[in-house]
Amino acid sequence: MLTQRENSVLSSIQRLKARVTPTGGFSPTGSSREDRPDATAWAILLLAAVHPGSELLEPARTRLVHYQLNDGRVVISLNYPEVFWPTALAILAWHPSPAHQVYQTKAVEFLLNTTGKHWIRTSDSPVAHDTALRGWPWIEHTHSWVEATALAMLALYTVGRGEHARVKEAIALLLDRQLPHGGWNYGNTLVFGHELWPSPEDTGAALTALAGQVAEAAVQRSLEYLATRVTRIRTPIALGWSLLGLKAWGKLPKDAHAWIEETLRRESRYGEYDTASLCLLLASQVELQGLSPRH
Repeated sequence: MLTQRENSVLSSIQRLKARVTPTGGFSPTGSSREDRPDATAWAILLLAAVHPGSELLEPARTRLVHYQLNDGRVVISLNYPEVFWPTALAILAWHPSPAHQVYQTKAVEFLLNTTGKHWIRTSDSPVAHDTALRGWPWIEHTHSWVEATALAMLALYTVGRGEHARVKEAIALLLDRQLPHGGWNYGNTLVFGHELWPSPEDTGAALTALAGQVAEAAVQRSLEYLATRVTRIRTPIALGWSLLGLKAWGKLPKDAHAWIEETLRRESRYGEYDTASLCLLLASQVELQGLSPRH
């Protein structure tokens, strides 16, 4: 007999299958018939964890190739080539498909050779973080931020590039962006001398990327913040990243599944969750490639 947790995951997989488009990709919502690369990548990750032999996987991986440009980037839309943050998700989704290795390799090289805008911080700077440290941005020609950097790191770990100098610098960036009292937000720490608030989703993403890379003492305050904050979270993205971050450090709360179930029930009030959010919410319940603990 299946457990309640297994039933929840399998039920969500059935919902995802209804979002397969004629192109082989996945739509962001049940009402849309057009695929999107982030929705497709997240659906691949969850589906591969639960049904690794699914006939839906290879067509979906092939559909991601449609969004890859000649330099290796994977864009959110061909109309917006500067928005390349789905590249990291595509690298995770293409792993370990032999048929898509050439595309994955191009995407990896793009990440390793791409960075945001960075500069030496001056004494009169309004921000306190080290603006010279390089990570990855969401969009071309912008500053590096926490979640985009964390996703790129997870992708590079998955393909065995965790020792690359860019990854080591990204680890330093995340530690530098950690708030003095614990946690992370999108990527600022103090502005005009005032400490900003942390957010659970950014904290979870950063902790997931740092697991196995730094000593627990280096992120202890952030783990404490998230362990306390997660008990009150019932939205899919924030809860999903929070649970992933705690799980990566071996601290998945015993009530995690109950919180996920409660969050799923809220769809009846707020409407169905988009594909990426739904997959992220369930990510802590299965062993997703690239997002599981690396101890």
